Amino acid sequence: MLDLRRLQILKEFADQGTIAGTAKALGYTPSAVSQQLSALEREAGIALLDRTARSAELTDGGRLLAVHADQILAMVEAAESVLAAQSGVALGRVTVAAFPTAAVAFAPLLAQSLRAHEGMQLVLRQTMEGTGSRQVGTGEADIALVDDWSGRRPDSGAGKLRHFHLLHDPMVLAVPADHRLADPQRPVDLHGLRDEAWIAAPHGEPSRAATDRLLDDVGGAPAAAWEFEGPGTILSLVARGIGIAAVPALALTAGAPGLAFRRLPHGAPVREVYALVRATSIRRPAITVTLRALDAAAAEVRRTLGDTLRRAAGGAVDPG
Repeated sequence: MLDLRRLQILKEFADQGTIAGTAKALGYTPSAVSQQLSALEREAGIALLDRTARSAELTDGGRLLAVHADQILAMVEAAESVLAAQSGVALGRVTVAAFPTAAVAFAPLLAQSLRAHEGMQLVLRQTMEGTGSRQVGTGEADIALVDDWSGRRPDSGAGKLRHFHLLHDPMVLAVPADHRLADPQRPVDLHGLRDEAWIAAPHGEPSRAATDRLLDDVGGAPAAAWEFEGPGTILSLVARGIGIAAVPALALTAGAPGLAFRRLPHGAPVREVYALVRATSIRRPAITVTLRALDAAAAEVRRTLGDTLRRAAGGAVDPG
């Protein structure tokens, strides 16, 4: 009999390509991963890995079993979801992975909403942007909050993963409270801001690409732009008068004194925030309840952002 957990490890190895990568993704030691794969080989009766002193790779039999492992694990989860749906009671642990600004904005609302379900346990993990999809795909997380800057709505009717839209998250201009543009009566003219000290995420980050697109029409981002990781860090620097920044509106939910926010000109970049879930788990009551709670939390986040921007900049910005 093939052990399901070991099949999951084999599937992860097929995705990662190395013992070390598999161990890091699953939170095991490399030795434990190697031992579990050796045990799976004994269960399967064939060699699944070609091992050398420095590397390991799947054999033909290993690749074949990895394909079947993906199908088997999906079918098991689908069966468990169907059985759980028969009870109609939301039970068990639900792990949600969220990029940092979404984790800050959604965590308190989600926890408050799910508190009424005594049989559920919520685990919310803050992850690096871009890793949520992988974690849902591998089963490390049940749901991920992910962002997308492409402007193309994903296909939610096919494939292994389903996207549920939560909110539009436009970029807004953050300036120090004593900056001239803290006055809502002054128009925001990007041409006039070209020579300001801009603070942005490093190259390669989605928000940095969005800032660069924003400034393309006025000659591009300054070559000497300050680069810092994380919107929280960027906003703290803006509040200290170091420079100005374009940030996703969702970053404002963390709260930062000493700042003013202004609506950017029409056509400024907007990211979409989605809840991502495996299609095989949607019928599980705990997942259904969590998705509903996320939808309600997104509505509250939209209201909070609108209120924050109205108070800070004197003009409504509709984030949703």
